[in-house]
Amino acid sequence: MTTEVRDRRAPGTPCWASLMAHRADRTREFYAALFGWEFSPGPPQLGSYTLAAKGGLRVAGIGEGSPEPHRPVSWTTMLAADDVDAAAERVRECGGTVGIGPLNAGEDGRLAIAVDPSGAVFGIWQGGLFSGADVTGVPGSVGWSELLTHDASMVGKFYEVVFGLTVERAGGQDEDRAVLVTGGNAVAGIRGLGRALPRDRGAHWMTSFAVADVDAAAHLAVRLGGRILTAPHAGPHGPTAALSDPEGSPFSLVGLP
Repeated sequence: MTTEVRDRRAPGTPCWASLMAHRADRTREFYAALFGWEFSPGPPQLGSYTLAAKGGLRVAGIGEGSPEPHRPVSWTTMLAADDVDAAAERVRECGGTVGIGPLNAGEDGRLAIAVDPSGAVFGIWQGGLFSGADVTGVPGSVGWSELLTHDASMVGKFYEVVFGLTVERAGGQDEDRAVLVTGGNAVAGIRGLGRALPRDRGAHWMTSFAVADVDAAAHLAVRLGGRILTAPHAGPHGPTAALSDPEGSPFSLVGLP
């Protein structure tokens, strides 16, 4: 985790977290109370999309998706790319699909929403005037992004080819865990859960938000209408807990060292 964010991200680096809610107004209220976020309008091309900021620094985005009542809601990890069109083509060549775009978000950038071969949804962002989050690794910002899937090594090869990342094994002998590396830095994780992967979600990217106190933040989330999925416990990056917001979107908390 780091607090320094450069204007240009290396390809494959998580650069933004985005949520398309059923009721964006209520969802904003939940995260504002939990993390102290303040909101401002996003690119007009994205409709009611808003940018969440902490201390004046942009950290994530929340919009309102299609009104389908049974549409699952989840945070989408956006991965940086120098050329979103070329990355989208590599997604298709490597067995993934592109569901949205590539399309322009005004002068802010160009994006696509894709699905990897394991079924996990992710975004591709080519920054223009907006390169992504202003800060990471501080309370109320994204602390870590991890792909939860069936087999870490198998899907890791997909991200290697699409973004030019390196996959390195992590964890103990009994763990199917890897990290995505660029420029010598681990930028995201992959965890293979095998049959333990939740059937209702399938493979998915999990966004972890940094907090000063995981226990306190988890209990606050419950009081605000959220739910604890995995109780606070020790994790590879510090204390952690898995939760869902009032609309059922899963996210994690990770404690700062």
